[in-house]
Amino acid sequence: MTTAFFSHDDFMKHNMGADHPECPERLSSILAYLADTHLEQDLDWVRPEEATRDQLLSVHPEKYIQQLEMMEPTRGRVFTDPDTAMMPDTLRAARLAAGANIQAVDMVMSSQVTNAFVCARPPGHHAERSKSMGFCFFNNIALAAMRALNFHHLERVAIIDFDVHQGNGTVDIVGGDERILMCSSFQHPFYPHSHVHRQAHNIVNVPIPADCSPAEYRKAVEDGWLKKLQDFRPQVILVSAGFDGHRLDPMAELNLETEDYRWLTEMITSVANDYSNDRIISTLEGGYHLRALAESVTAHLEVLNSVY
Repeated sequence: MTTAFFSHDDFMKHNMGADHPECPERLSSILAYLADTHLEQDLDWVRPEEATRDQLLSVHPEKYIQQLEMMEPTRGRVFTDPDTAMMPDTLRAARLAAGANIQAVDMVMSSQVTNAFVCARPPGHHAERSKSMGFCFFNNIALAAMRALNFHHLERVAIIDFDVHQGNGTVDIVGGDERILMCSSFQHPFYPHSHVHRQAHNIVNVPIPADCSPAEYRKAVEDGWLKKLQDFRPQVILVSAGFDGHRLDPMAELNLETEDYRWLTEMITSVANDYSNDRIISTLEGGYHLRALAESVTAHLEVLNSVY
């Protein structure tokens, strides 16, 4: 048993333009660092396939999917919001990212691997049921949750989102679904400026002020999440893994270090060990300082890969 690592060259073909923070180099920096540290040799590499239309329809309505397809350019770029651009290769990459998350659930649930990390772009947690935004088109983690619930017939799925920006899209989709417990930490007040106070009973928000110390962050997260997760007893844990809370990240104002992401992952794996048969599927969301991102993802993977 090992950690599956989902990657595909076509994730890097999606390019929203020069100087856009959500760039192909995010993935190439992770892959290069994994090679330098030799961790890549310990992972089970998987080349994903695109999500099918029926799979996408488990979260997004047909009208929304058709809208994206109609907007997809044959050349150049079109913007779906001021921050989010489509180019000819974008929807292919987005369908691959969605498919990777669904495949990861299948592999973990069938005990082919212990856990999985999806190293994909575009990210997904800002995509609402019928709205693309924040660099996101399809909500990868929500698609993974629906796969676990509707195909594998689980009764309790936990989503943990530690991106520095709140996963408004995931809240929009899973809020009120009592089969899902979503625990989220994020800088506040901050983008996307929504869904912080619209809190269904199954959403646990831990807003973090700018310039919060790592020790304060750890206490807030542990106090906010741990008892809720233990009481919920999830059968699988899905992670929206955003590493943009790092102190070097240009997109936020938190002060986390690489070791804080290691600590987060250890907390998650301890809950998974107690309640979820070690089943974790983690997917890349944010993280825009290339070196900090690569180091933090590697720390995250080192913990996941130590679970046997």
